[in-house]
Amino acid sequence: MRLTRKLTALILSLIIFVMPITSCSNEDEEEKLQADYGTYGADIARELSSLYPYRKAYSEQEAQAGAYIRYKFEEQGYDVSRQEFTNIYGQTSSNYIVNISGDGFLTVDEYGNPQDVRRTIVIGAHYDDSFSEGEVDPSYGYDGISDNSSGIGCLLTIAAQIGNYDDLDFDVILVAFGAGNDNYAGARAFAASLTDEVASSIDCMYCIDSIYGGDKVYASAGYNSLLMSQKYQMRRKLYQAFDVTYDSLLYTQYGFSLYYNESGVITDLNGDSFADIYREVSANKSDYVPFDDMNIPIVYFDSADYFFDNMEDMKDSKNLNLQEFGGMVRSTPLDSSVILDEFKVSDDGDLLQIRINCIAYVILESMMKGSDFAMTNQEFQALQNNNT
Repeated sequence: MRLTRKLTALILSLIIFVMPITSCSNEDEEEKLQADYGTYGADIARELSSLYPYRKAYSEQEAQAGAYIRYKFEEQGYDVSRQEFTNIYGQTSSNYIVNISGDGFLTVDEYGNPQDVRRTIVIGAHYDDSFSEGEVDPSYGYDGISDNSSGIGCLLTIAAQIGNYDDLDFDVILVAFGAGNDNYAGARAFAASLTDEVASSIDCMYCIDSIYGGDKVYASAGYNSLLMSQKYQMRRKLYQAFDVTYDSLLYTQYGFSLYYNESGVITDLNGDSFADIYREVSANKSDYVPFDDMNIPIVYFDSADYFFDNMEDMKDSKNLNLQEFGGMVRSTPLDSSVILDEFKVSDDGDLLQIRINCIAYVILESMMKGSDFAMTNQEFQALQNNNT
């Protein structure tokens, strides 16, 4: 009987001891799954739009918006490089660039010896919008909140959260592109400035553009993935983004879904005279184009509705309140905080905040899946242990 009491007491003490540990473990896991970044990114997007609503490429307000973004990066403690560029008419704009060094990767030579190697991720969003003051009826309250204050809010959210990843192996370049609406001039200037060494080290370019105004959020690969010989190679990072979204239960927690473009329309997308399947790519072009042309894998986030049988029918929104310009929001007067905050609603909270935070989370967690071309230090150690 005395032995039984002792065993019972021991078991109870173990249960009491283990329960808090298990509870903490579950809480830590739950917190890791959540894109709980607060209102920071949405606040940035709305403030940028409020202060500089008419930031057309090369305008005074675009320059002021760029300075604002630089200040927000510096407020987080980053050193920011300004890259000025000029168009053929002598007009100037600027990119704002933040470089974040990672821990690096390893490859193995023919003798099994580790070799250090750098791999890079580029994350970008343009900060200009479509109209100057006087080009749009002021009654709409146009301010470019979707295209592309929303993308900048997401970019700065990533900047604010990336420091929480102690085991980041990639070198990360964050870029706020100027003059995105001028044939992606800022992205072209940045891409052209890359050394061959850096360009060849890029695993992926993540592009964030107009993520608020459309009905659904899509992730797409580049046109370089239309070639069958490199389809999987160029879409692997895209698939990782979907893995993060599903594995992290973002729909359960936030009502956030990330959609494939699976319309399946047969058409010549890239102008090579061969029919392509309109699937997992987007006809909406953005700052990813120069990187796509360099045969770098890209993942492009935008909001729209591609669920149509014809390319001509595709639009940003089917919302009956947003049909004045054929269902398009980006590059129209409907790209307005006043209008979108009223009609883009979610039962789960502020839709702008949800989309900014969840996309930032997807990009950050996707980077943690490592490189396709090298091993992390942890992977190399595991390989060594296995060989041993």
